[in-house]
Amino acid sequence: MIMNTNAPKSKKKILVVDDSALMRRVMCDIINSDERFQVVEQAFDGLEAYELLKKNQYDGVVLDVNMPKMNGIQFLRALQRDKIRARIMMASTDTKDGAQVTMEALDLGAIDFIEKPVNIVYLKSSGFKDKFLDTLQAVVSSRQTNISASPILTREKQEESTQKLVNIVRKSKPVVGGQKVVALACSTGGPKALQSVVPRLPAELAAPVLIVQHMPKGFTQSLAERLDSMSKIKVKEAGEGDVLENGVVYISMGGKHMNVVTKGGRPTITYTDEPPREGVKPCANYMYESLKTSNYAQIVCVVLTGMGADGTKGIVNLETSKKIHVIAQDEASSTVYGMPKAIAATGLVNQVVSLDNVAQEIIMNVGVR
Repeated sequence: MIMNTNAPKSKKKILVVDDSALMRRVMCDIINSDERFQVVEQAFDGLEAYELLKKNQYDGVVLDVNMPKMNGIQFLRALQRDKIRARIMMASTDTKDGAQVTMEALDLGAIDFIEKPVNIVYLKSSGFKDKFLDTLQAVVSSRQTNISASPILTREKQEESTQKLVNIVRKSKPVVGGQKVVALACSTGGPKALQSVVPRLPAELAAPVLIVQHMPKGFTQSLAERLDSMSKIKVKEAGEGDVLENGVVYISMGGKHMNVVTKGGRPTITYTDEPPREGVKPCANYMYESLKTSNYAQIVCVVLTGMGADGTKGIVNLETSKKIHVIAQDEASSTVYGMPKAIAATGLVNQVVSLDNVAQEIIMNVGVR
């Protein structure tokens, strides 16, 4: 354990947990180079970090996954078990196993993650440093911690609630006529938020669902697989050339921009490789703007938790040529109230709802088959 108790009170206090001396040094140098943060303690494994968190409070924790004595997942489970609150950022590898572990870490309360590069040169680059610091700022400024404030519904209760809503919608007249699509954007806190939305959507949903979640390449496949295993509606990572079908959720591939084009009269997924926009890739603005030339009569735009303003320019642009209905997550249930706040400021939002009510409003607005 390495301690520094002289951190100025104005700086956010950070605990770094990693068994690699090199990674600890690099991460500490990055964190301490920014006037917003200071590393006040380091731990070499999860067990040591757990003992520190039992006694002390930190504004943020940067956590490795693979460590001796107690790994990152075991550490997160121990915090859940003992109701120890923390705001945690994972340092994750981009392997398939690493991506699956990252999804589990987010399930267990980690707020966001940084992809730990294998190349030591990139590790010391300005690109990695900027991404690291932006993610850390989002984590420490989060309204939420690893301990959920609201009770989690069982899958059975979720399905029962959804079926009741489906029956109600079937008996009522369609909310809108014509072909519809749901286009959803989210970032920090998004993977966990999506677990409160996607599994509550029925397989009979009368629209396809497009999702842009800010994630690097390699992680979106694991996110799609995880959500698919939890849901009756089909969930997949969107592939180049996929023709959009009702009752299917398409998650944008990480590292590319997802667009919808019309081919043979049918709405089709295509990817483009422009540079990051709004600092992210995929960027939801491309998705929304591409829908301007689609055959959809109405686009239900959903903006969930996330840092920044991605989605706002795209929705504003889309509104000039399409009928839209905008649903924004409320501040109280958002991990980071950035993206929903930005779209709310435009005056285009039709509904501001808590996370638990997002799926219900999607169903009510697009109907069921």
